[in-house]
Amino acid sequence: MSAVVDYFRGPWCIAVFTWREGIRKKTLVGFLILSLLVIFGSFFMSSFLNQTTGGGQVETEIDAKLIKDICVATISIFGMLITIFISASVVPNEVENKVVYTVLSKPVRRMQYLLGKFMGVQLIVLANLLLMTLLFISAIYIRQDEFPKLLLWSALLTYFEFLIVSSFTFAISCAASSAVLPTIGGLFIYLTGNLTEYLSDVSNRSDEAEFFSAMIGNVADALYNILPNLQKFSIKTEILALSPGAPLSPEKYEQIPNLILYGIAYAVSGYVLAYWVFRRKEL
Repeated sequence: MSAVVDYFRGPWCIAVFTWREGIRKKTLVGFLILSLLVIFGSFFMSSFLNQTTGGGQVETEIDAKLIKDICVATISIFGMLITIFISASVVPNEVENKVVYTVLSKPVRRMQYLLGKFMGVQLIVLANLLLMTLLFISAIYIRQDEFPKLLLWSALLTYFEFLIVSSFTFAISCAASSAVLPTIGGLFIYLTGNLTEYLSDVSNRSDEAEFFSAMIGNVADALYNILPNLQKFSIKTEILALSPGAPLSPEKYEQIPNLILYGIAYAVSGYVLAYWVFRRKEL
């Protein structure tokens, strides 16, 4: 047991150091402040509309829906930008600043170093998501005077969506010498993940009788089964569409653990790819 603790002590120290360095980045802080301002501003916007329409139960529900729509869009956009930016920059920056050479010259293996960096990235992503979610919950609670428990499920699924993009962006960053290429790659992964669902339509519409059409259909089907499908996490929007006191259906309860396992599986795949690339990197 002590050997396991000693092994993970190094990665944990690296993770904490990465977290401290990450929260000091001006770009990261700028994204976070802007997202918090938008979420905070959605409450005042709904209050202004409520005064204009004269209030009432219907207006209150409309205001709550407006807050939810704005906050979900803000968390998804700025949260993903923060995830991609920090995942793309932690390793290239240390390679460029020669910090990685100092760390690896100590009794720290490449696996431990990379694990610590990945854990540090996830701490930063979780901290930012937690801050945005807390402000979101506060805005909904003030407007509806009821704690939005369903929002916690939505935030959980949002993190695992971020985790998938983060792991593969992190893998690209291990092969890059600057943060530019991994950032572009992370954005491409996010866009591709949201378009994967269309590959199923391409596969279903292909004509097996024609060779070229059948080949395209087979390729589309293979890509659909290999690439991460971020549209699966759209259930978080459906959860938020429910009224605060409405129970979550058994079907959605069954989907949540499956989506969590889905996110973990792709995250592990991304991290293994990152380690495979980083192990062959000349340092």
